[in-house]
Amino acid sequence: MNWHRIVIKLGTNVLTAPDGNIDDTIINSIVDQITRLKSDGKEVILVSSGAVGAGKSLVELPEKINKVTRRQVYSSIGQIELMTKYNKAFAEKGILCAQVLATKEDFRDRVHYINMKRCLLALLRDNVIPIINENDVISISELMFTDNDELAGWVSSLINASAMIILTNVDGVLADQGLGSVIPAIDPRDKSVYSEINAGRSSFGRGGMLTKVRICQKVAKLGINTYIANGKKPDIIHKITKGLGTYTAFKGDKEHSSIKKWMAHSEGSINGQVKINQGAELALRSNDCVASLLPIGVIEVKGDFKKGDLIQILNTANAVIGVGI
Repeated sequence: MNWHRIVIKLGTNVLTAPDGNIDDTIINSIVDQITRLKSDGKEVILVSSGAVGAGKSLVELPEKINKVTRRQVYSSIGQIELMTKYNKAFAEKGILCAQVLATKEDFRDRVHYINMKRCLLALLRDNVIPIINENDVISISELMFTDNDELAGWVSSLINASAMIILTNVDGVLADQGLGSVIPAIDPRDKSVYSEINAGRSSFGRGGMLTKVRICQKVAKLGINTYIANGKKPDIIHKITKGLGTYTAFKGDKEHSSIKKWMAHSEGSINGQVKINQGAELALRSNDCVASLLPIGVIEVKGDFKKGDLIQILNTANAVIGVGI
């Protein structure tokens, strides 16, 4: 496959051995596969879970500590352990890696978003592997990603990736509530598949398969090929790039501009609303040409916002029909 830039997301269940410790064999396997991608001229960004799990294996905290503080402590301790393992594995291949910690707030603000993009592109330019994780130390509930699947989706959109590969501990999306065989391909717009999926969370991670499918569909609609596969299977990344092996694929739809990719992940970033009349709605919904929203079409303004902010567009029935800047 003619991919230039690939985002690989590693789930906690892939990185964690049955005893709860980080699995060095898996890290070495993933690093080997990434090294092969780089030798083929590919750019790779790694979104890695595992810091909290690594922290749990190193320290035991009193039960009285609240959940948020517990996660912060485990993450701050475990992130060092996780990056030490990655740094050692990549160094043995002669490759430099870099740690990038992010919160949802870094993607909500357009200025922060552009700064993040510049940083990642500069690392890729200099042949450095960015390893991204959520900054659990400062993240609180309203600033947290659903899980690192969502973070991987944001990053894929941010750097205009050719493909996003989510590695978990199953072979792909399983039919019949997880009891059936792997669904080889899912249409980015097919929501009927949700009834096939077990909505439960994974044993170690925060997310579940339903979250993964929704993120993959959103990213695929932006023109990025996405995949869900078993990260514990030997050489799985290489097999995906060659169209081999077992996995679930979401074929990338029509390519969109970078600013539309940012807007597509704008949940929680809305600063106001405008209600428009029926004529303006017809113009915006028309497929004949690209239309702008003119002041004459606005019948009500809600909220306090400034130039460059994201706002929702409502029709006369107060239904959200789009997002604008």
